[in-house]
Amino acid sequence: MTQQAPPAAPASPSSRPVLKVGVLGSGTVGTQVVRLLGEQAEEFAARSGARLEVTGIAVRDLAAPRDPAVPRELLTDDATAVATSNDIVIELIGGIEPARTLILAAFRAGASVITGNKALIAAHGPELYAAAAAADVDFYYEAAVAGAIPVVYALRESMAGDRVTSVLGIVNGTTNYILDEMSTKGLSFEDALATAQELGYAEADPTADVDGLDAAAKAAIIASLAFHTRVGIDDVLVEGIRSITAEDIREAHASGCELKLLAIAQRVALDDAAEGVSVRVHPALVPADHPLASVHGAFNAVLVEAESAGRLMFYGKGAGGAPTASAVLSDVVAAAAHRVNGGQAPRESSYADLPVLGPEAAITRYQIQLRVDDQPGSLAAVATAFAANAVSIDSVRQSAYVGGDQAVVTIVTHPAAVKRLNAAVEALRSQERVLAVVSIQRVEGE
Repeated sequence: MTQQAPPAAPASPSSRPVLKVGVLGSGTVGTQVVRLLGEQAEEFAARSGARLEVTGIAVRDLAAPRDPAVPRELLTDDATAVATSNDIVIELIGGIEPARTLILAAFRAGASVITGNKALIAAHGPELYAAAAAADVDFYYEAAVAGAIPVVYALRESMAGDRVTSVLGIVNGTTNYILDEMSTKGLSFEDALATAQELGYAEADPTADVDGLDAAAKAAIIASLAFHTRVGIDDVLVEGIRSITAEDIREAHASGCELKLLAIAQRVALDDAAEGVSVRVHPALVPADHPLASVHGAFNAVLVEAESAGRLMFYGKGAGGAPTASAVLSDVVAAAAHRVNGGQAPRESSYADLPVLGPEAAITRYQIQLRVDDQPGSLAAVATAFAANAVSIDSVRQSAYVGGDQAVVTIVTHPAAVKRLNAAVEALRSQERVLAVVSIQRVEGE
């Protein structure tokens, strides 16, 4: 009987190869990344098979105060040198330029790149994917969507054997915190935003968050991964939360719902048996028994629906230095392991090339509040407007109106295409018994 040779002993720490790491940016996340790479160097070496040596940290202002975890001798204002002289480059500058130019330079120099830059990927993803493939290097971006929550990994790798039908998520912690404060404490939007700014959840200029732009960039990335189709930020319908009032919150509660800013990506069946993709960001009512209704504070949560796996939920901290650094470092370990052992990150998968549909094709439900004549036949007239546009009614709630022989009627529809729902609303406006369409809110979730 032939004896097998004993397994080779694992490499000793001193015999492991050294990989040079460059960091572009030393803000909140960059500082945490550098700190953890130093404090947990042996663990990262054991996991990746290589010793990771930070050789340079590019910053704008060399004289600015820094956390003690950032070695001042590694600081440089020559970002191009950092991008082109390392095995692994971590881009944490944010924005489009100079991040795009530096990442492309890193690829040309043969470096693997890790980034958390959702705006850049949403705007220039195909160019970056192509550059990484041409250079035969890794491109990782787990931190670009939902911080520490492994949504990118799940869609790119874990769900590769399934067919995703929809993704529904709270992907911006700032807006979720503001809406949660309005819901639980009765604050106005302005007061809730001021509190978020005091606590550091919102920037001095909160535009990207409260106008939905941050969530839209993430939605574009999510849709691209989920449906194997190129989706850019310009393909996303975006509506923020500036117009949400305390009355909207009270009405949501009266309907047994919470109001959330949602990123939604759907696979939509078309009339000719083909399919398309609908991607949007907007406030929506979520029934109180839905998992997303109980996501409080600055937390994120993403629900993925797939044909075989069913519903999967990912929940956790979507922002902050340490959580986001966790996502960045998971990508660093993967890229380093590929450098040592071979292999590569998944390449862009856009084979499906589904059409990205306009907002009128989205499938949703509406909650419509009407002021009507409080007379026999009014509800029948309302029902006729919905039926004529092939929209089914799920529930009706009526309350007295202070103005006399009038009533407020709140109607929730079954799911339908937005073009049908909007047509029904226009039909309601022309009904003699309907005195006013008071408000329209989308409703998401079963």
